[in-house]
Amino acid sequence: MPELNVRRPSVTIADVAAAAGVSRATVSRVMNGRSTVDPAIAARVQEAAIDLNYRPSNVARSLSLGRTETVALVVPDLGNPVFQQILRGVTSAAAEDGYRVLVADAAEDPSEEAAIAREARMRCDALILVAPRMPGTALDALLPLVSPAAVINRPVEHPSTPSLVIDYEDATVQVVEHLVGLGHRRLAYLAGPRAAATDVARRTGLAAALERHPDLEIVELPVGADLASGHAAAGEVLASRATAVVAYNDLVAFGLLAALNEAGVAVPGDISVAGYDDIDLARYATPGLTTVSVPQAELGRQAWRELHAVIDDDAHAATTTRFTARLEARSSTGPVPRSIARAVVSEPEPTAAPEADVVDPGPTWSVEPREIVLRHTRDRVPLARYVDGERLPAIHSPRPYLHPLHSLAGVALTESEPVDHRHHYGVSVAVPDVNGTSFWGGRTFVADVGPTLLPNHGRQVSTRTEVDPLAPHVLHDTVRWDDEHGNPLLDEQRRLGARLLDDGTWVLDWRTTLHASYQPLEIRSPATNGRPGAGYGGVFWRAPMSQRTVVLSQRGEGEALAHGSTSPWVAYVQQHHDPYAQPHEQDRPTTLLLAQTSPPRPWFLRAAEYPGAGPALAWDAPLVVPAGGTVETGVVAALVDRALDHDEAAALAASLR
Repeated sequence: MPELNVRRPSVTIADVAAAAGVSRATVSRVMNGRSTVDPAIAARVQEAAIDLNYRPSNVARSLSLGRTETVALVVPDLGNPVFQQILRGVTSAAAEDGYRVLVADAAEDPSEEAAIAREARMRCDALILVAPRMPGTALDALLPLVSPAAVINRPVEHPSTPSLVIDYEDATVQVVEHLVGLGHRRLAYLAGPRAAATDVARRTGLAAALERHPDLEIVELPVGADLASGHAAAGEVLASRATAVVAYNDLVAFGLLAALNEAGVAVPGDISVAGYDDIDLARYATPGLTTVSVPQAELGRQAWRELHAVIDDDAHAATTTRFTARLEARSSTGPVPRSIARAVVSEPEPTAAPEADVVDPGPTWSVEPREIVLRHTRDRVPLARYVDGERLPAIHSPRPYLHPLHSLAGVALTESEPVDHRHHYGVSVAVPDVNGTSFWGGRTFVADVGPTLLPNHGRQVSTRTEVDPLAPHVLHDTVRWDDEHGNPLLDEQRRLGARLLDDGTWVLDWRTTLHASYQPLEIRSPATNGRPGAGYGGVFWRAPMSQRTVVLSQRGEGEALAHGSTSPWVAYVQQHHDPYAQPHEQDRPTTLLLAQTSPPRPWFLRAAEYPGAGPALAWDAPLVVPAGGTVETGVVAALVDRALDHDEAAALAASLR
């Protein structure tokens, strides 16, 4: 016979009262944790509740107390990671006080926002409005109806409503100053929702930047706040001829980056892109997104603290808490394309004709915010930028590097973070294995395993960088190499000198001395660890891809003749295409010639896979440096604005030694 499922009646507060021999009011006081009940009676009530398996009704309890112990959070778009982080901050802080959070999404609809907020408040004890889009008059009318409440990302005047705001005006000035420092003078701003107070603050910051820089042009393009908006804006961005873009937020920036990638537009080589908020993906994207870091979760936590104080004390004075933002400069922004930079350099004031014996002083280094720049004194257009590398990802073995380096005619002859090897950065001292620590970045070659990602990445830290006061064409840098645990491993002294050779050639002289200041050193490479031919490590020059690349060396033409040889020099003869140059200047030949500064070491050189070369410290055997010992290396590079043949390259190399 089938068993009948008989539903048992639920236990009520009256049942517990009868079992404990007390009134229902006494049971209610015990269940609500009030201390006015005699301890012996409270113990009897609790025992009866346990015996009867009584579960108090949360609804009834809320009606009794007049509280639900929940708070409502209304956001414009829950799909935005910034609002998700604010929600996380509110939730974690509220939980500590026994509150739960309910979320409502206004779907970027200002007309429905007030109604959604009123309905949410009816179900909760308090309300948090995040970046409300409704007009100011509507917000002013709403706040008295939904108090207690707090507002994030919008200042309010209501006396009992705390507000928390980010100084987006200053954040915008930080972004623009960064781009101006890179040579950009025509920017595009991808504007967000016009109803957003944060968009108003950004535009106020842009106006302040224009006052500081009268030669700056800013094209405002109404876009929106999501990925699709940024993606759809790519055509207008390119048509604006802007060299850098400031997007309303990181989502818009990522949508634009995707569209630019689809169109074959290089970032930051052709155009720079920056955003706001520093969502998690910004750091890990390729390229890493330059953005303004906002304390998103802390906004949520502080909003709850302020709101909870109002809930507990109606007379609590509301305050406006202001947060500052911090620029995070990453790889999506870079120097203005050289052909454009030269076009916008102001004409120098007329001067008297130079004396016959006055010699052009050539390039000189100058210290500028976040970097040191080598400029040709003739037109002040940058030839090279020396970057401290502090913000590089740990997996790339952060290190100081030169990028970009340009020929005198403006052709870039270095590459940074290329798709094939993200850990290549212009010209740097990169070594894959020093006492087991990688100063190369990326994967480490392990015998019988192959390239393997290990947590062994070190860091090079510039401790004293200065321009020689008596020779401003020379830059000195003292660099400490720290192992993967942060312990000092060795010290480096590097000297970067520059000079003009003729109207079409300039020379960079990079000399490095490594000091085993702390312990003996064993410098190794994938070749010494079991991968034949992969003896890379030392001063490494990553050149750009081009339409055509020919390798020359003392032994002749071809990659195979140069790779592994001890030729005193090697050269890349390349043909470059610059779509932003004048039609008759779009195809430009160059020669990058690298000569060694010390007794020749074997060259590690690639051309077919990617163009990159440098003298190898550990070609086929480890290089051991005793404690207190030193090792010297370096290159002298000639950047030439024409294609050299073999005899011309050999003659040029001989003149450099």
